[in-house]
Amino acid sequence: MKMLTTKILNRPRFRKYMGLVHEDLAATYSRDLHKWLVVAPLIGVMVGLVITGIAVIILDEMWPPLLAYFLRHHWAIIPGLLAGFILTGLIMQHFAPNPNEHSTEEIIRSYHERQGDIKMRSFVPKIAAAITTIGFGGSAALEGPSIYGGGAIGSWLWTRLRRFGLEPRDRRIMLISGAAAGMAAVFRAPLTGLVFALEMPYKDDLAHEALLPSLIASVVAYATLISFLGSRTLFDFAGASSFSRKDLVWSAVLGLLCGLITMVFDITYRRAREFAIRCPVPHWIKLAIGGLLTGVCGLVFVSLFKGSLIPLGPNYEAVDKILLGQHTALELALFGVFKLAATLFSLASGGVSAMFVPLFLSGASLGAAFSQSVVHSSSVDLYAAVGMAAFIAGGYKTPLAAVVFVAEATGGHAYLIPALVGAAVAYAVSGEASASGDQRRHEGVRLQELGDIPVREVMHTQVVAVQASSSLQDLADLVLCQHHPTDFPVYDGDQLLGTVSIGSLGKIDQSQWTQTPVRKVVEPRAVKISAESDLMEGLRLLKGQNRRHILLVTSNTGKLEGVLTQSDILGVLEDRLNLGQQAGKG
Repeated sequence: MKMLTTKILNRPRFRKYMGLVHEDLAATYSRDLHKWLVVAPLIGVMVGLVITGIAVIILDEMWPPLLAYFLRHHWAIIPGLLAGFILTGLIMQHFAPNPNEHSTEEIIRSYHERQGDIKMRSFVPKIAAAITTIGFGGSAALEGPSIYGGGAIGSWLWTRLRRFGLEPRDRRIMLISGAAAGMAAVFRAPLTGLVFALEMPYKDDLAHEALLPSLIASVVAYATLISFLGSRTLFDFAGASSFSRKDLVWSAVLGLLCGLITMVFDITYRRAREFAIRCPVPHWIKLAIGGLLTGVCGLVFVSLFKGSLIPLGPNYEAVDKILLGQHTALELALFGVFKLAATLFSLASGGVSAMFVPLFLSGASLGAAFSQSVVHSSSVDLYAAVGMAAFIAGGYKTPLAAVVFVAEATGGHAYLIPALVGAAVAYAVSGEASASGDQRRHEGVRLQELGDIPVREVMHTQVVAVQASSSLQDLADLVLCQHHPTDFPVYDGDQLLGTVSIGSLGKIDQSQWTQTPVRKVVEPRAVKISAESDLMEGLRLLKGQNRRHILLVTSNTGKLEGVLTQSDILGVLEDRLNLGQQAGKG
């Protein structure tokens, strides 16, 4: 038997086919995806346990009794907010290296600029500061500490597991996977967590490389949390079974209004945040001012409208109250306005969290008010859901996550199409405005902008050329003088022959350079391009089969007008990238 096996293994045909099998398997598993079957569940379990603890502390132990006390004793709102925000400021000022960096912004900045590295020294203080921000009534919710906590855990796990073959780029993937797991757990919505985390780094694209591990981590984190807290959806939507064409039209109109509102809010928030960061006072004083103004928003609203609706805290309970239809359109609209104002004061001053929930709460209340006062529809749930999706899409530049969230967190899958319409319109109308100053446009999309730039704007018109009758030694001397060019146009008198590369010098023995004319090594099939062509076409020609170093920009008569190189195009891309980053932070 052994001899037969050896004989089979040594047969040339068998060895040939085994080589093909090995080649196919290597191609199939080239991305080494199987490692995520171990790493991603570990991220999901750890993140799920941490988020469960945070949810219990805030939603069960802190906010419900404080909310009840605020509603009975309105005078306590401002001192309660002041105490919580001052405590938050002191924690961040004394225990965080940079008190202005936390939550979603820190995850996005780490993804783009630090290869996914999160410093864990301030992990516990930042989570504690998030708990005091939200638990004492700041207009924010659990998505901030959940995204930050999940991302930090993913980044930290990379340092512990890298010895098992993880690559440096895997840290960014684990960062996003942890953020997805945190979002999935806190909202009991794994698909929302996945999509939001993939959309979060960019305004116009997804972090595609983190898809599989984020999917696994999100599902595992969700399963971990519901094993302790149950799987009931966060909000009770009636779930209408149908909608009309009229509803789609009104959804687009509502999306337009929400897009305009979120654009103004995003710009105002970014300016206020920049002002607070630059303000030369201790961090706890900034938070004290933010807490005072947030408390004023809550006090004024509950003084105007006697009820249990209040624009403070995580506010999950407000969704059901909005959907009951027991509040007037004026009260709902003002709730949305006061909620946005309270969120601005809470987070722009340095409060530690994010604004996902405040945005969809504002959208829900304004959508419900729109349904009552403009559409005069009984489908309050439908327009509240559209308002939710539109506000998230316009505020965070995450339209897919907005729609998925509405479907998952509300259980209202019938709202999917109207929510898509509203989110798409709001996303388009709000333009580049985003609540996140660190979100960027994807470099792959930026590449497409080359199609809008003509070659004429970038080409070099001061061209160094070579005569065909010159010797290779003359060419070598020219190269030493010019430094950068590697290819030169070649003329025979006034006639353009083609190009010559410095690589041609290596084809001729150096002792023959003085006797050898450039004519002998000229490349007559030089690639030419019109000055009116766009840079995308130029890039395609440069990256073609023969990978040219230079393009000759010629007129219709064949006259040389300039040259274009890859370096020229890369310079344009770099300039666009820098402008985009400055605009995003401006």
